[in-house]
Amino acid sequence: MAARQILVVTTNPLLPDPAAVRAACAGVADPEFGVGIGDLGLIYDVTVTGADVAVAMTLTTMSCPAGAVIVDAVRASVAAVPGVMRVDVRLVWDPAWTPEMISDRGRELLGWRQG
Repeated sequence: MAARQILVVTTNPLLPDPAAVRAACAGVADPEFGVGIGDLGLIYDVTVTGADVAVAMTLTTMSCPAGAVIVDAVRASVAAVPGVMRVDVRLVWDPAWTPEMISDRGRELLGWRQG
């Protein structure tokens, strides 16, 4: 009689959930605007590779006085996601941020009128 093969598919609960990582990034508030940086359009890319997370983000201006605070908050928020072992937050300036990158929700939170 031949041995039967059994395929077991499991999800490693120790690895970070990419959706949770994105939510952690997006939920960081810009202290000047009081709006999450996800709604401001400042998060360009989030890559989860195993337990390592890389975030590419920008700021509204290169001379943003809250830049270091925002980057540190992103790093801390992502590091708090279960399963994350290493966080790399990279500021990028291309493409340059513009107000058109703000989400509809962000525009509402800022009190901008639509249309």
